[in-house]
Amino acid sequence: MQKRLLVKALFVGMLMLLLGIPLAMIQATINERIAYRDEAARSIAADSVGEQHIYGPVLVMPYDEVYTVEERDKDGKPEIKRYRKRSQHLVFPNQLEVQSNLETERRHRGIHQVLMFNGAHTISGDFTVPSTAELPHTESGSQITPERPYLALAVADVRGVRDIPRLVWGERSVEFEQGSGLQSSRQGLHATLSPEEAAAGPVKFSFSLNLAGMDSQSFVPLARNNRFVMSSPWPHPQFSGRFLPEQYNLNEKGFQAVWRISSLASEAQAQLRQREQSAGQGGNALPQLDTIHASFIEPVNVYSMADRATKYGLLFVALTFAAFFLFEVMKRLPIHPVQYLLVGLALALFFLLLVSLSEHYAFVASYLAASAGCIVLIAYYLAHVLRDWKRGVGFGAALCGLYGILFGLLNSENNALMLGAILLFAVLAAIMVATRKVDWYNLGNQAGSPAELA
Repeated sequence: MQKRLLVKALFVGMLMLLLGIPLAMIQATINERIAYRDEAARSIAADSVGEQHIYGPVLVMPYDEVYTVEERDKDGKPEIKRYRKRSQHLVFPNQLEVQSNLETERRHRGIHQVLMFNGAHTISGDFTVPSTAELPHTESGSQITPERPYLALAVADVRGVRDIPRLVWGERSVEFEQGSGLQSSRQGLHATLSPEEAAAGPVKFSFSLNLAGMDSQSFVPLARNNRFVMSSPWPHPQFSGRFLPEQYNLNEKGFQAVWRISSLASEAQAQLRQREQSAGQGGNALPQLDTIHASFIEPVNVYSMADRATKYGLLFVALTFAAFFLFEVMKRLPIHPVQYLLVGLALALFFLLLVSLSEHYAFVASYLAASAGCIVLIAYYLAHVLRDWKRGVGFGAALCGLYGILFGLLNSENNALMLGAILLFAVLAAIMVATRKVDWYNLGNQAGSPAELA
């Protein structure tokens, strides 16, 4: 191959690599916008309410233990000393049924928005209340004096509680008060029970809780048998945590998910007891609780989509420059490096247009507007550079296909690698087919004057 043609190819390759600089700058801009969006979410959570995590209800039975210990005084004489120790016993529900309906809404902070929800929870079940004699003795021979028990409900962010709930305990009604009463999680609600209400034996309970939150809602399966039913008109949930739904229905009208979890499958009861014990002893490393978790995700996160699109920026530039170079060599029509550079910058600016427009408009509309603007500009420019409007339109049509393929890659995250590999194979195959009869040695010898290849 003629030396001048090789130098031109190397120069085009260097231009392509240099265009990685503006693409990297655009990538950094997208990362900054992601950071601004996260800061807006934190700001809304600080001013209103954050993610919600509920565990309970748990029946807490506090009591005093009085016990005696034989000790020796400073003279070595034996003496009996009495000590008082405060303890608590956690009683978990036999059955726990939680019916949750979560309505979503958007909150705005500047141009950024965050998904919020208002949850209406109906919680019911039953306990078997132990008698005083059944309370565990932590010291041998101690005497137990029970105090008034209370029903504890831990809530991650009590600012989301919209109404003061009332507990229906057997035939009685008790209003919840502030604070969970649990040592491991102070935030929440509790309902204090009278001695008559806390009489030993089975008792049914129920209450309604209106709770707002942001992004996600989770529960802890603390009962012997747990059943959670969660529904929402939001059609894009994400389930995670220790347990996935046993069954769920999902369509454009929303979702409904059902979990059934027994205490045989979950260690939540033991974990909560460990948390209470560790918190009572001043420990900081509290065990994590088994949870079920439902998040409300955006179907199209404009920043993640723009970020993924930018990763294909160099591929766009490389494919376009390869098409230019082949056209230049095969048609003997020189294209100046400056013209390569201008077209490459137009391709790079597409990604900046995409992220800026998608902050204000729907992603699909922003993608169409940004790609249409770049395609029209490049086609108009190439119609003059290549001295034929048909050639400009042809390159514009090829770019339409390229942008269409990119949109397919962005919307098929699970298949992106396969589709990208197929695209590269198709491009290589097209180049090989188009140049199958080219005599590259002879082409180099006929490659025109230095002026033509400059």
